[in-house]
Amino acid sequence: MSSESGLELAMRSAIAVSEGVRGFTSPNPPVGCMIVDAAGKPVGFGGTSPPGQAHAEVVALRMAGTAARGGTAFVTLEPCAHHGRTPPCVDALLDAGIAQVYYAVDDPFPAASGGARRLRDAGVTVHSGLLADQVRTGPLRAWLHHVRTGRPHVTWKFASTVDGRTAAEDGTSRWISSPEARAEVHELRLKVDAVIVGIGTVLVDDPQLIARPPANESATRQPLRVVVGERDIPPGSRVLDDAAETVHLRTRDPMEVMDALTARGVVDVLLEGGPRLAGAFWESGLVDRALVYMAPMLLGAGTPVLGGIGVGTIGDALPLAFESATMIGPDVRISAVPAPE
Repeated sequence: MSSESGLELAMRSAIAVSEGVRGFTSPNPPVGCMIVDAAGKPVGFGGTSPPGQAHAEVVALRMAGTAARGGTAFVTLEPCAHHGRTPPCVDALLDAGIAQVYYAVDDPFPAASGGARRLRDAGVTVHSGLLADQVRTGPLRAWLHHVRTGRPHVTWKFASTVDGRTAAEDGTSRWISSPEARAEVHELRLKVDAVIVGIGTVLVDDPQLIARPPANESATRQPLRVVVGERDIPPGSRVLDDAAETVHLRTRDPMEVMDALTARGVVDVLLEGGPRLAGAFWESGLVDRALVYMAPMLLGAGTPVLGGIGVGTIGDALPLAFESATMIGPDVRISAVPAPE
């Protein structure tokens, strides 16, 4: 484990584990940990368990057993130093005889920080910042945002044509995105705490808003379904079935929606529709990322992806920063965030 590439490979493994448990740990952070022995051989890995159960380091150390002594731990978040519902992860690392710790991101939560200092005081070599950007924009994105702002992280997800339409002129919209893109969206729903739509989308499309895993697999969890708007949800609507919990927030104010979800401990939110609701969230400054699935087709006329956001001239346009553009089947997935001021 002396080469930089070897260090990054181990941390990438920890990030992959972290991503694998995202959605199952909320409101706790989805941390990943990889343990290698003194010779550099991987001997244990683990992700944060559901609230009240073992943290990532403890899970990985249990797998590693005595092989962890003299080894190195790679963790996506600074090991915690406080006793909450579980004992400090720092104590578990010290008891196991870990000699080195690499972690990506400092713990921003005051009650849990200080783990790096305690490890160093005990003689453990500690390195911070390894692949920090990949962790901040990856599995810990929503949790870090929640700690920093006190509100849920909102990803506006939509599928559109190249000319920015979500439906044809006659209202038809299935299917704009490809099967590959739709499968990825179902994976994304499995990892968020809540999915939000407007009542208009419920009335027009009657979505079920659940995560459908690949064939022969069953969903182990479902996000909270949130319907926003003052009109009633018609009896028999699919969002009222027993596949997942549904909350109807009779408001048009995005801040009231955020307050209600914050009170429920929601950390990670997927905003799915429609253009008027998305416009209200943008105008309120509550969208933290746009996730676009752009299909290679043109409609010319039809429903635009976004309603009014208070922009009347090009100088008032809301600037974005592209994070990535990736092919998903025949579509392009684009991730963009509000540009820093």
